[in-house]
Amino acid sequence: MYHTHKEIEITARHTLSIIVDNEAGVLARVIGLFSGRGYNIEHLTVAPVDLKGTESRITVVTIGTPHVIEQIKAQLDRLVPVHRVGDLTESGPHVERELALIKVHCKNNKQQAALRIAEAFRAKIVDSSHESYIFEVTGKTDKIKAFIRLMEDTGLVEAVRTGVAALTRGAQAL
Repeated sequence: MYHTHKEIEITARHTLSIIVDNEAGVLARVIGLFSGRGYNIEHLTVAPVDLKGTESRITVVTIGTPHVIEQIKAQLDRLVPVHRVGDLTESGPHVERELALIKVHCKNNKQQAALRIAEAFRAKIVDSSHESYIFEVTGKTDKIKAFIRLMEDTGLVEAVRTGVAALTRGAQAL
């Protein structure tokens, strides 16, 4: 009697950091790699990382099995404008932060609730008028989501988020 053991691969969230040339078309090529193979991107941030502006860091949060994540990293490594690819999730402790601006329009009876929530989340008021506020909140993605959910009851109008920015802890660089 033969027994086959099928290993179940579990999907996990991974934060990838990619150092690329800061030139036209590079982001499109990186994103094209994801979309062309059906890989989803949960978060995406891009910004120059050196003072000369010759290199940029693309931070991508994606979900996949270990095999899919390895495929993504290998394919990214083969793109010509890519200098380095790091999987911050696998490389150990790292810091992730996101910034959000949340606009709330609340009548008198909801203003105090909105201000209490903002205080609890250490959100800053960056704009206000008679019945509305724009709050700035930073932190992990789960904190941002929780803040937005709570603000729905006070009169949430809209929210805009930056996506995740992340770095490994310690002295090592990508």
